[in-house]
Amino acid sequence: MNRPRLLTLAACQVISAVLLSATVPAWADAGHDHGDAAPAVSGDGPKRLPDGSVFMPKPAQRQIGVRTLVVADAELPRSLELVGKVVMDPNAGGKVQALVAGRLEAGARGLPSVGQAVKKGEVLAYVLPSSGAIERSNQASTLAELRAARSLAEKRVARLQELSDTVPRKDIEAAQSELVSLTERLAAVGGGLNNRDALVAPVSGVIASSNAVAGQVVDARELVFEVVDPTRLRIEALAYDAEVASNVEGATVALGADTVALTFIGAARSLREQALPILFRAEGQALSKLAVGQPVKVYVQTATRIKGLRVPAQALLRNPANQPVVWVKTAPERFEPRTVTVEPLDGASFAVTSGLNAGDRIATHGASLINQIR
Repeated sequence: MNRPRLLTLAACQVISAVLLSATVPAWADAGHDHGDAAPAVSGDGPKRLPDGSVFMPKPAQRQIGVRTLVVADAELPRSLELVGKVVMDPNAGGKVQALVAGRLEAGARGLPSVGQAVKKGEVLAYVLPSSGAIERSNQASTLAELRAARSLAEKRVARLQELSDTVPRKDIEAAQSELVSLTERLAAVGGGLNNRDALVAPVSGVIASSNAVAGQVVDARELVFEVVDPTRLRIEALAYDAEVASNVEGATVALGADTVALTFIGAARSLREQALPILFRAEGQALSKLAVGQPVKVYVQTATRIKGLRVPAQALLRNPANQPVVWVKTAPERFEPRTVTVEPLDGASFAVTSGLNAGDRIATHGASLINQIR
């Protein structure tokens, strides 16, 4: 083979290799197209940094409504969180109980329902006393004897009055007195046989609970109704330290996101379930939306003072280790978590005793959303 032919063959092999190594776009069949590639992740969004802090740009802060607060040192009252419940004022609430066993009958307005307003002295229901057949028959026979005796007494009085000129006055008066006595005995026995026991409202208010059904048979001393004035409710808290009662300076109760100031009334002098009951009241109708027996949290402020920084309750969160933390704004777009030690104040705020410094700017509104950024 001559030399020019060998060169031509080598050139063809080089061209073929170049063509085979060139990038040629491949097209998938119908139904096998994977679409466009995912867009690149932007580095300007909120994110958790390796050191645990959070980077949050200003637009994101405005979007979730981040608000901050500068904390300062203060002398704060030491507070205690007590478990309490709503109770009725003994002068503005009461219980309606049956004095005798019998059957319930509705009053003029029917049996009252829960939440219905009633007035003091209003008849809520009647109790028809129950008695055995022998007892009723004995009362009926006594009633018949008294009727006969009264009839004879009436005739005797009429006869003596006709002979008033010849009969001594004292005999006529004795007959009249006997007639009056028989009449009253007859009324008493007849009333006991057919009388009904009226259940009346002890105070003005609303029906808090009702255990009454028409035709129901109740026992003596059984609770039928509870009446309460919702504008005069009280809070009873249990303190396991008896010294708290002599060191109360103020108190508040947490009602959802709101707090209501309480006035200290007094403390018991006997323990109940190894705890000392403490009683509070609120001014106005602040507790009117609560129900008797409803559990509440009571924050009692004592006269003892502690040095700390007041922090709103919404700024206090928990980290993965279940430790209390607050988010401190260390830069315009950077938030750093700080583990703190806190004590309750009034349900709406806490006292931070360690972990923060005066002048630190902490996140309040939106802090929970910052805590969720990963």
